[in-house]
Amino acid sequence: MLSSLILFKNRIFVAVLISFLIAPFYKNVFSDDDPVKNHDSPQIFYEPVVFDKDQSALYKEIVNNLLSRHYKKQVLNDSLSKDHLARYIEFLDPGKNYFLREDVTSFQIWSTKLDDFAKIGEIQPGFFIFNIFKKRYIDRLTYNLTLLKDEAHVFDFNTNQTISFDIDSKDWFPTKKASDEFWENRLTDLMIRQFLNDDEKKTIDARETLIKRYENQIRLITQRDSRDVFQLYVNAFASLFDPHTSYFSPRTNENFQINMSLSLEGIGAELTIEDEYTKVNRVVPGGPADLQGDLKAEDRIVGVGQQNDDIVDVIGWRLDEVVDLIRGAKNTIVRLEYIPSSSEQTNTKTISIVRDTVKLEDRATQSQIININNTSGNFDIGIIEIPAFYMDFEGYRARDPNYRSTSKDVFKIVNEFKANNSVDGIVLDLRGNGGGALFEATSLTDLFINYGPVVQIKDASGRIYKNNRAKRRAIYDKPLLVLIDRLSASASEIVAGALQDYRRAIVVGTQSYGKGTVQDISPVKLGQMKQTVSKFYRVSGESTQSRGVVPDISLPSIISIDEVGESQKDNALEWDTIARVPYYQKSGNTIDDTLEELRELSLDRRISDPNMMSLISKIALSRDLSAEKTLSLNLDLRKARSESWDEQVFVIENSRRTALNLEPFNTIDEWQAYLEDSEGEEESELPISETDPILFESARILADQIFLSRNN
Repeated sequence: MLSSLILFKNRIFVAVLISFLIAPFYKNVFSDDDPVKNHDSPQIFYEPVVFDKDQSALYKEIVNNLLSRHYKKQVLNDSLSKDHLARYIEFLDPGKNYFLREDVTSFQIWSTKLDDFAKIGEIQPGFFIFNIFKKRYIDRLTYNLTLLKDEAHVFDFNTNQTISFDIDSKDWFPTKKASDEFWENRLTDLMIRQFLNDDEKKTIDARETLIKRYENQIRLITQRDSRDVFQLYVNAFASLFDPHTSYFSPRTNENFQINMSLSLEGIGAELTIEDEYTKVNRVVPGGPADLQGDLKAEDRIVGVGQQNDDIVDVIGWRLDEVVDLIRGAKNTIVRLEYIPSSSEQTNTKTISIVRDTVKLEDRATQSQIININNTSGNFDIGIIEIPAFYMDFEGYRARDPNYRSTSKDVFKIVNEFKANNSVDGIVLDLRGNGGGALFEATSLTDLFINYGPVVQIKDASGRIYKNNRAKRRAIYDKPLLVLIDRLSASASEIVAGALQDYRRAIVVGTQSYGKGTVQDISPVKLGQMKQTVSKFYRVSGESTQSRGVVPDISLPSIISIDEVGESQKDNALEWDTIARVPYYQKSGNTIDDTLEELRELSLDRRISDPNMMSLISKIALSRDLSAEKTLSLNLDLRKARSESWDEQVFVIENSRRTALNLEPFNTIDEWQAYLEDSEGEEESELPISETDPILFESARILADQIFLSRNN
């Protein structure tokens, strides 16, 4: 009774304190002399969002849940309070486009108080800050609409000015004038981007596109209610633990992780919001987007259309709103306009995808044989492409002998290779494999090593589990290579790490993603919590978290490890080590003895093989463009920049063709027409060295290793 009375008195005191602290700032922002409000623009009815009284107890429950159950142990103190405030401001305005410096300064009254408020479930500061943001956001977009609708206002496309996209060096707007100048430039840039994608687009059409965009964005933010604000505020706190921890309200839980791979009406893609864009986290193997072939991880979706309807601009939309547009009746067509992650950053591409279910039989483990005939000799290399670690759990539980799984499919392929005595070695291609069933990762490893541990798991209490083991003799003991890239994650890293530690296989490619944590789902009073409760460790004792698996031989990749991966995420758990577990490396191992020579042979090929040289040149060109932090606001200069990209890629392609004794293209138009005509062409009609030079080089590395091991 006494504790309840004290808690009640604390809440009364906090409520009075908050009212006292926020009153001056509300008066400043919402007063008639507010510097943003007094643009000569029509005012939109504004209604602050008010928190629900039941959310206080829910917030307290979530905070206690995180502090007691999460793998990362944190103390609720002033330091965490400061981080929570900074993170919440970043969640609301990641590009520093709406808040003024005076707003952010005023929020510092909460910097050392949010921890105390969390202990009693006080969430008013989160709603106060959101309402300031909502006001700034609506006023800014309203003013933008005024400029765009004003035919007398001229946007200068012949200026010498530039616009910066370096958020790290950007500060909050010190004044309304600075904000106006930035947005004038940004509107100019956004129209230039449209002109670059459509030569026939007129200024009035570009304006209309932006008018629709901002009207939609105003509509969306005015629809945000207390549940949306609560989730934002809570997830700003949850994200301080690690990037995979979050709260799902009942509404969001329906689209848990927006994993449309399980939807009868989706495209098979996991999406997230980054800045104002809908970004593709992962294309699900076997899904419609995967089978269509163009959409890739890190691409940014900017528009969605239904079959023959106009594409709707979705920049700035909420994720669930974008998903609602993408979903539809099975066997219908959805059109996506997106910015490819690997292209010149202002160009967009439009594709059509038929909505359908994920079909593992269409994208399950596949195999082929590549013949390598070089100075090392003539070798047949078996390729096993493993896009995911899948398992038909229903069939497994029903004891169906024909249930599908990754390890069963690989087992069958390996036995076919052996029965026909058709290969000298095998490449396991784990590129783009984001993981899946841990049981399957263990079972797959079991096919290639004898008895022994595969992975260790450490839980939040410090207990270490070593029961994921290989339980039978290997079915294949000939040379093996594992190919990984930056998108190989989780279960893929367990397989690659184990085979590397046992020195059973050479690992080549790019340093993997670094997803070495385990999450579980637990209910709270209203919604669910997803949080990290365990970490994976290799048999060597090294974590796969953040660092991932470092290949024995590195190969070029269009995906930059400085931009993609666990280590690039805020508050990612750190790499560390625990005690190694006893395990036995393959007897007669020659991998370490030949690695240095294998690296040299591969490097020699990279400077002489036309396909590898072409790939490396394209990667360098893409990195140079990505490194640019500013863009010109002069339309002619931007067109020249875009044309320069096409010309440089054209030169690279013709250099490759000339080196291969192929007829070079005469013009860019001829080359682009060839590419369009080739889009429907089966890749099997082209040599693997051209369609996938990285896979081909991996097969050559394995051929070299076979030759060297035989000689040794």
